[in-house]
Amino acid sequence: MQQPQAVPWMAQPQVGQISNCPPGLEYLTMIDQLLVHQQMEILEAFTGFETANKYEVKNSMGQRVYFAAEQSDCCSRNCCGPCRAFDMKIMDNTGNKVLHLNRPLRCTSCWFPCCMQTMEVSSPPGTVIGSVEQDWSIFVPKFSIKNAAGDTVLKISGPFCTCSCCGDVEFHVTSADGDHQVGKISKQWSGLLKETFTDSDNFGITFPMDLDVNVKATLLGACFLIDFMFFEQQGNQKGQDRPGMWN
Repeated sequence: MQQPQAVPWMAQPQVGQISNCPPGLEYLTMIDQLLVHQQMEILEAFTGFETANKYEVKNSMGQRVYFAAEQSDCCSRNCCGPCRAFDMKIMDNTGNKVLHLNRPLRCTSCWFPCCMQTMEVSSPPGTVIGSVEQDWSIFVPKFSIKNAAGDTVLKISGPFCTCSCCGDVEFHVTSADGDHQVGKISKQWSGLLKETFTDSDNFGITFPMDLDVNVKATLLGACFLIDFMFFEQQGNQKGQDRPGMWN
């Protein structure tokens, strides 16, 4: 029987030719698109017992750029579900930790605008390079992408209904003033069986090639926050998507 081929890793860029770039993020200078594929967990699919999420981050050619692994405790995953606090470590092809994401536990109701969801992005771990902050909005999901100084550099706006029914769900990435679209984060339709029986999701992220590498990394963090907020279902309970912020 023929053995399945391992997913190839993206070739490592020449580090000496790139300035003002955190170590390990050189890969992002060469791409304008990322594909994020959540790994399917057999235990979770059959029992509904929530396990830590794992993701492969690939370029447009299908080459693996990073591997991301959630760090959270069993109690949080199965009691708090998609609302849970977690850390996410993102590693390169040598196993070095190049990005660290932190999501604190926050209230998920739109009636509490002082407790919006956030995601802090660090690279190297311990050095904050940006953050994702949810903006208060009743009808559509909105987020601000901020740099290390706390200045808003990009905005994200999602659809009124985030239900994925035989099609992609797109979150548009715009300039800070909202006038120009510069990219998008798309939750991609994975097929009827996978969508029905698992919460293993696929995403695509597009952005300008010349976008600051720290902002690209923060957009990757935004993709994970969006996954947990709108597409991660506790115990694989599908069919609970609700309009706008009511997720």
